[in-house]
Amino acid sequence: MTSPGTDLPELDPVIHAQARLRVVAALSQLPGGDRITFPRLQEILRMTAGNLSVHLRKLEEAGYVEVTKTHRGRTPATLVHLTQRGRFAFEEYVSALRTLIDPGEEPS
Repeated sequence: MTSPGTDLPELDPVIHAQARLRVVAALSQLPGGDRITFPRLQEILRMTAGNLSVHLRKLEEAGYVEVTKTHRGRTPATLVHLTQRGRFAFEEYVSALRTLIDPGEEPS
């Protein structure tokens, strides 16, 4: 148990929203620099296009994801990836959660 004077970490409010946490967790599984198509991410997360777009926009505004619109042949394609800043923020978020769950445990 934590003593009353112990400082517990704050959770990043951008990532903390359930849908955005799912987005960042999914993107963190990609090797650094790899991108995923919007429809594939939508399928993995089982989110509507509108809902996913709203959360990606919020993550993009924070600098956590990058959304690139391009073409594959004549077909438009939207690619998404977790930025270095986003990967670091997610690692910090996970670390903060671990500290909240077990405050006596030293972070690894």
